Amino acid sequence: MGNHSRQDSNSRAQSTAYGLPRRKRERGFTLLELVMVMTIIVILAAIGVASYQKIQQKAKETVLKEDLRQMRKLIDDFAADKERLPSGVQDLVDAGYMREVPVDPITQKAEWEEVQGEDTVSLKGGQGMIDVKSKAPGYEDY
Repeated sequence: MGNHSRQDSNSRAQSTAYGLPRRKRERGFTLLELVMVMTIIVILAAIGVASYQKIQQKAKETVLKEDLRQMRKLIDDFAADKERLPSGVQDLVDAGYMREVPVDPITQKAEWEEVQGEDTVSLKGGQGMIDVKSKAPGYEDY
């Protein structure tokens, strides 16, 4: 029996390293594994943020195109009803065609470039707003 207890203590000594049993030591992660996982998470997060920013910019461009399309339609409606071109975007608001001047989703301001031209609709002639564009750099062609 004394011999048997001596073997148990030898096997215990072999199965421990730094005072920890072998099984407990194998449960944790190494520093290298943790660093690799964190690197992968950072890369995926960076890709996700970039994708989100692209989607957000695309949404702003879509809203801008729709706002411009609606304002151009209202210019035509105003000209057909009043038999003259509006002098600016504020004329469309004052005449009740719009509730308020819309905010440009790119510049975040209710300011638009009003393209003036010859009023071919009016019998009196003159000038009027023939088109509306964004003041944001790079979006003049929308």
